[in-house]
Amino acid sequence: MANKSSRRDFVKRSVSVVAGAFVLPQILPSSALGMGRRIAPSDRIVIGSIGVGSQGTSNLKDFLKLKDGLQFVAVCDVDKLHLASAKETIDLANKNSDCRIYGDYREFLEKEKLDAVSIALPDHWHGIIYTAAANKKLNVYGEKPICRTIKDGQTIVSAVKKNNIIWQTGSWQRSESNFHRGAELAVNGRAGKIKYIEVGLPDGSKGIGTPPVKPVPPELDWETWLGPALKVPYRGVSHWDWRWILDYSGGQLTDWAGHHIDIANWGAGLEHTGPVEISGKGVYPVEGIFNVPVEYDFLCKYANGIEMRVANASRLPLGMGTTWHGDRGWIHVDRGKIISASDPKILNEVIGEKEIHLYKSENHWQNFVDCIRSGKPAIAPVEVAYRAISVALLGEIAMTTGQIIKWDPEKEEIIGNQMASRLLSRPYRQPWTLPTV
Repeated sequence: MANKSSRRDFVKRSVSVVAGAFVLPQILPSSALGMGRRIAPSDRIVIGSIGVGSQGTSNLKDFLKLKDGLQFVAVCDVDKLHLASAKETIDLANKNSDCRIYGDYREFLEKEKLDAVSIALPDHWHGIIYTAAANKKLNVYGEKPICRTIKDGQTIVSAVKKNNIIWQTGSWQRSESNFHRGAELAVNGRAGKIKYIEVGLPDGSKGIGTPPVKPVPPELDWETWLGPALKVPYRGVSHWDWRWILDYSGGQLTDWAGHHIDIANWGAGLEHTGPVEISGKGVYPVEGIFNVPVEYDFLCKYANGIEMRVANASRLPLGMGTTWHGDRGWIHVDRGKIISASDPKILNEVIGEKEIHLYKSENHWQNFVDCIRSGKPAIAPVEVAYRAISVALLGEIAMTTGQIIKWDPEKEEIIGNQMASRLLSRPYRQPWTLPTV
């Protein structure tokens, strides 16, 4: 209780400090000095964060480790305890008490003069806030999955391209050596011509029934947390367990698709396309508020003949991770620096000078900063992230409808199925709307 009291007292002190901070001169971003999107190495990159819960704070700390001319100046969150903790972290790093805090992303985007923003939010907010940040011409480090629906993803991609910003998705596996090596071996045919891919994602949560309605914690703005989702009473799911509710997420399927499906696409040359047919089945909880699939298994067929099976790990021979199967063997990668092959000699093969050399990054957060300075695309750009999650979202539609889905990856539309097409988007609760681009 003493700890909770001290945290709340800190919130009050932080709010009073911030209330007076707006009258002080603000740090000008390099972009305000006519630098545009590209920033010289000698210039400071002014950055803020929207969403500083577990993942948002993790990213914040990874950026602060870089010591590369970054200046964090502001944070935004609907939970005042998160705000207080993030402000304390930033002020300690900056050796001052100047970090400003906001409870409304719109005020944050309007008042702060930034070069970049790091965003980590529940999935149902991604379409609105990612698009709004891109429309402000801010370079964005955005957590995966980049969207909850296909429509949201299309809008985000359009906003990023139109505003010509640097986008880095939080699919950090691309900056890990074993994933890079496995994908590079696969795309260069070291297991032969790729015919089939297996993507193993975590088994789903079995659910928790229906927790009782609880008073909203005084530090939490529950109404804004819900935002465009249906209005429901508070049951204590705001900071982690939202992942198991379809209004906010697709469970382990969409939580992990931005990692392992992304790597599968990378090693198969499928980063800028999608499947043409999707079919599968899911197992859903029969009671309680947790309603994402606890088991899922769907098959995607591509125009070039490749088939990709996405399933919870317990259904697949090699479990978690990505496995490319070629006509001469297979290559498997997973977290924990895991990389293996049907023949260990495959892993020692040298990639020739004239073969495909995939984008190389050794630090995902540093890569974002480097690209802001150089103007070059980041290692996990927006369309690539969208194509990865779209596979999972199409699989979700196939499992929901129980039908074979025909997809046009060029026009990005479902063919000949109006009922399934309606699931490409979802209505937003008023007054929230998806920003125009």
